[in-house]
Amino acid sequence: MGHRATVADVFRPLLRAALGPRPAIGFEFWDGSAIHPEGEYPGTMRVRSKDALSHLVWAPGELGLGRAFVSGTVDLDGDLFKILRSLQSTAPRDARLGLDAAWKAISAARQLGALGRPPQPPPEEARPRRGKLHTTRRDAAAISHHYDVGNDFYRLVLGPSMTYSCARFAAAGDDGRCGADAALSLEDAQRAKHDLICRKLGLAERRGMRLLDVGCGWGSMAMHAASTYGAQVVGVTISKAQADLARERVAEAGMSASVEIRLADYRELRGETFDAISSIGMFEHVGTERAAEYFDTLRTLLRPEGRLLNHAISSAGGSTMRSRSFIGRYVFPDGELLDVGEVVLAMERAGFEVRDVESLREHYALTLRTWVANLEEAWDQAVSLVGAGRARVWRLYMAASALGFEDGGLGIHQVLAVVPDAQGHAGMPATRRAWG
Repeated sequence: MGHRATVADVFRPLLRAALGPRPAIGFEFWDGSAIHPEGEYPGTMRVRSKDALSHLVWAPGELGLGRAFVSGTVDLDGDLFKILRSLQSTAPRDARLGLDAAWKAISAARQLGALGRPPQPPPEEARPRRGKLHTTRRDAAAISHHYDVGNDFYRLVLGPSMTYSCARFAAAGDDGRCGADAALSLEDAQRAKHDLICRKLGLAERRGMRLLDVGCGWGSMAMHAASTYGAQVVGVTISKAQADLARERVAEAGMSASVEIRLADYRELRGETFDAISSIGMFEHVGTERAAEYFDTLRTLLRPEGRLLNHAISSAGGSTMRSRSFIGRYVFPDGELLDVGEVVLAMERAGFEVRDVESLREHYALTLRTWVANLEEAWDQAVSLVGAGRARVWRLYMAASALGFEDGGLGIHQVLAVVPDAQGHAGMPATRRAWG
């Protein structure tokens, strides 16, 4: 009587074609069979049903794997960061299977009875409406997909600071780690980031300045500027959930006279004048085609000698979060990352004088690792708030993003610019010492 093939036997040619002859992690399958590398390895991918293979056949590569992970038909056991780094070292650079591996996937699916109608994508998947990118309606839908998942969930992940952007750990080393003598809490590191931005914008030089915070989130930057430097702040967001909680936080802090939170798009801002503008973690949603309009709009809102600080994730050469990518479907639909050089050029074309560019890449890796730790510590609570699928989306996307900042695949820059007056006066301090 011949040997009956196990699921591991059927998968082995596919794994060899996709990941090479020596996969860096273990694989365990729904029939109890397994494939384990020799020696130590960082973790195991558990393939819980043939539906995982169906996802891969119908959406080869990153999107299919993402759907299998979010649906729970694939799971990762072990140190998630090390597993992802190991897979990254062996997977194709373009995150697609390649022709040979695709045929192997179809063959494996046929043997295991996984061919047939395409499986339904997980409900957490975004499906942006057709039409032109970055219209106000489409942007509002994309923002809602990511930000309106529940303030309680964000509080669990982000901690008390309720700040969803890169923190600033004062002594982050080149390897992305803080020394024991400089280990700030996440809350302190977020406060340090807000204070750095306030000082770059000159809020410490004159109390009572009028600040516009574009993409104000839950109001943390606005509240810091008002409470620390006496600024009069207008914060705008197009997330209703963010606006509602930001207004509650402002009222509870007794700052309603100095902080106004508006549910508004930046394109609706007209006929006002501000002394300074902060844009923190918002520009990623603007898009290449709208960058000129964005900076032109902000330029018209600033008085002479007024400053703008744009704090945004960047990518060398620029990148679009494609509709067939995991992050494009599950995390940031329609998101785009610009090269920091293009950001500087767009600001200059709008009439700004760029005065300072600072990278915080290692700091964002630290921030994301802390957010992942927060999520993992309160996993059951997170699942009860947003469901297992969305919690899995966040765990995977934040861990993968941390690795991207650590290896330089992603960058983040603060670009500080000013609007000189008619005589060329910028009103800027002579050196960075003013905010150092």
